[in-house]
Amino acid sequence: MKIFETHAHYDDECYDKDRDALISSMLADEGSVDYIINVGASIRGCHASMELADKYERVYAAIGVHPDDIVNLGKDEIEWLKNCALHNPKVVAVGEIGLDYYYPEPEKTLQLEKFREQLSLAVEVNKPVIIHSRDACNDTLESIKGENAQNVGGIIHCYSYSKEAARDFLNLGFHIGIGGVLTFKNAKKLVEAAEYIPMDRIVLETDCPYMAPEPHRGTRNYSENISFVAEKLACIKGLSREEVIDITNMNARKLFGI
Repeated sequence: MKIFETHAHYDDECYDKDRDALISSMLADEGSVDYIINVGASIRGCHASMELADKYERVYAAIGVHPDDIVNLGKDEIEWLKNCALHNPKVVAVGEIGLDYYYPEPEKTLQLEKFREQLSLAVEVNKPVIIHSRDACNDTLESIKGENAQNVGGIIHCYSYSKEAARDFLNLGFHIGIGGVLTFKNAKKLVEAAEYIPMDRIVLETDCPYMAPEPHRGTRNYSENISFVAEKLACIKGLSREEVIDITNMNARKLFGI
């Protein structure tokens, strides 16, 4: 059973020495990965994601600007993102966009402005969104509703909120992205949320090179490690690892139209 990786950053410089060998190995006939969504977090990352999608048949791109990089997101960049989303068939989502209030900068009002601009863009081009949301649950929900982004749906990436908040996102038609954090010893809140979220609304991800699961926590992450997340989720849900991978693969393929 092959893995669908819904959130990777193989454009990261930590893969510069072995990127092609790693991706080719994972996607080979004998490899364990079926599809990869490489997710842009900056304009440079969007360019790189589309280059990877162009190079590998089963790699697709999400393009968008993460809250950490929104100071570089102006009208010209928004227009460029729109044109790419409309005309590049390998672009399947707008992301990674969102809100991150963990640090005081960028300022919240600027984050909200740029997040809502990109949500509006996604609705215009009719692509799902991949949303980064940290310490910003209510503003994320209100922004989604304010821009009617429930009409395109998407993923709440690296989910970190309660099961009660999960209900609110599910009611808006969103999927929940679950990765290596689920395997951490201090992941009680995420385990409770995973117990609550129906299987047909879960997708699996790594956020590689970050968030490697146990027993590889702290090392460079890669898509094959989703197997450990699937094993943990299988225990929580009373399913087999293969059933978890099969269901989440179908969820991702339907969401991204692959």
